[in-house]
Amino acid sequence: MQISLITLNARYSHSCPALFHVRNVLAQGLPESSLVLHQFTINDPYYQTLLRITGDQPELICFSVYIWNAEYTLRLVGDLRRVLPEVVIILGGPEATFMGPESLPAGCAIVRGEVEGLGEDFFRDLAAKTLQSEYRAAGNPPFAMPYLEPDFAAHLENRNIYYESSRGCPFSCSYCLSSVEHGVRYRELDEVYRELAIILVHGPKIIRFVDRTFNGLPERALAIWRFLLAQPGETLFHFEIAPDLFTEEMFAFLTQVPHDRFQFEIGLQSTNPETLQAVNRKMDLARAGENIRRLVGLDNIHLHLDLILGLPYETEATFRTSLNEALAMAPHHLQMGLLKVLPGTPISRAAVEFALVSSATPPYSVLATRWLDHAQLRRLYWLGECLEAFYNNRFFRNTLNYIMKKGDEPFGFFAQLLTVCQTAGFFSLAKTQELMTRMLVELARTREDGELFCELLRFDWLVSGQRIMPPYLIAESSKEIRDYLWLHLPESLPPQYTRLTKNEFFKRGIFARFSGQLLQAVGLAESKGQSSQSGYVCFLPEQECVAGHQRQQHTVFFPEEKGKGQ
Repeated sequence: MQISLITLNARYSHSCPALFHVRNVLAQGLPESSLVLHQFTINDPYYQTLLRITGDQPELICFSVYIWNAEYTLRLVGDLRRVLPEVVIILGGPEATFMGPESLPAGCAIVRGEVEGLGEDFFRDLAAKTLQSEYRAAGNPPFAMPYLEPDFAAHLENRNIYYESSRGCPFSCSYCLSSVEHGVRYRELDEVYRELAIILVHGPKIIRFVDRTFNGLPERALAIWRFLLAQPGETLFHFEIAPDLFTEEMFAFLTQVPHDRFQFEIGLQSTNPETLQAVNRKMDLARAGENIRRLVGLDNIHLHLDLILGLPYETEATFRTSLNEALAMAPHHLQMGLLKVLPGTPISRAAVEFALVSSATPPYSVLATRWLDHAQLRRLYWLGECLEAFYNNRFFRNTLNYIMKKGDEPFGFFAQLLTVCQTAGFFSLAKTQELMTRMLVELARTREDGELFCELLRFDWLVSGQRIMPPYLIAESSKEIRDYLWLHLPESLPPQYTRLTKNEFFKRGIFARFSGQLLQAVGLAESKGQSSQSGYVCFLPEQECVAGHQRQQHTVFFPEEKGKGQ
């Protein structure tokens, strides 16, 4: 039997471990079959994707369905049924689990649950091409790494590799599909080590652990971390962690982690206790906040913090508090995600109680709640998009650090920036660094510290690697400053340059003059007591690591008064 296994990832760099699990189960149950595996993306041209599927001349097509690809998949299913009426189509995966057979064309079957739990009846019916409309897999089947040696070159090269050392989640958050099942199944550590060693031989750029709460058992998490850091290579490891489940032993170990090796995705969701209780999210908020700040302080692990907009009991005021408190923790990336009212979850059954209005089709995004009408939710959503554009790209690291240290309320700052952006039609334009800087310059016109604010933007523009200043940021000619410093700096100024390399140093650098207030704000003058003295900064092409994983252009500071490098 010719079988095509298909999924549509959100982007090319992603991969779908479920497809490999299905491949292995079908290869064992139908050893005479011929299996073809396709990982398309939801951004691929639809018609070409359809033709590539039909070009395999399949007798059976299996789709792995998720909220991000459900609409695309169902469109394919409809058209495949028209052009290949005899082909059997099977749908599985989280989104298919709650589909009704009546919502699909004739000749389609739904598999509910984990593919490893399918019984002999499924394979018997499949071989005879007499499938029932749905099959339910037995719960809690054993599972192992699904990848075979040829997969790493054929299907996983230049993609994220997803790995699960456990299935299930220790929490039962009412908005999550994991709440439908209870308990966690942990793999034996020796098996985990063996499988990870196989993957690491291929030198992947990223391994993403899909364990729903990787540090649910702190000692086990620590053992895996120790194993990973003992392996050669530069692979980045991604973990979903609960911020309140760290031990002192874990923190002691994490201080040893090199930059660009670990990144943590932290599901904070809200800092409103009433909201967390309503969605059955158990968390020690005080400890979570303290641990996140400690992780930021380690300065060696990328931290991605999540908030969810539209949860029960979350008003505009409480969400404002959640956002302010989350930003005060200074994560490297803050995502304001929309609540998805997924079918089959406990929160979907409480939709009337919470007055939840959500989209009828995937991804089932919330539109209004009892505590946020649609206009309020719309406003907060665009605030989140503003935050995504200006906070998460790190173009404005020094400017935003200044805002936080100055004591400006983060929510208020981004709300003002949102007004500027909406007036300019920002969200319908390409979000380039130049456009974002222009929006911030417009905001500076309304601030008492507008002059310093624009200086910060000028510094961030140059330290991010830009070499040509936009007209609205130019204060003095870089060439004139370069010529002045060439005449007034000594012939030799180690370690910056020698007499023989002075010319090369000045050719490679971009020069700008800044006030003492700016130099203090960015930390260039502070350490030598030059807070009130203006000076010059040379921005060189070489990058240096700052604030953990972040990189910026190397800078050299020359105090204006003395005319000597510091």
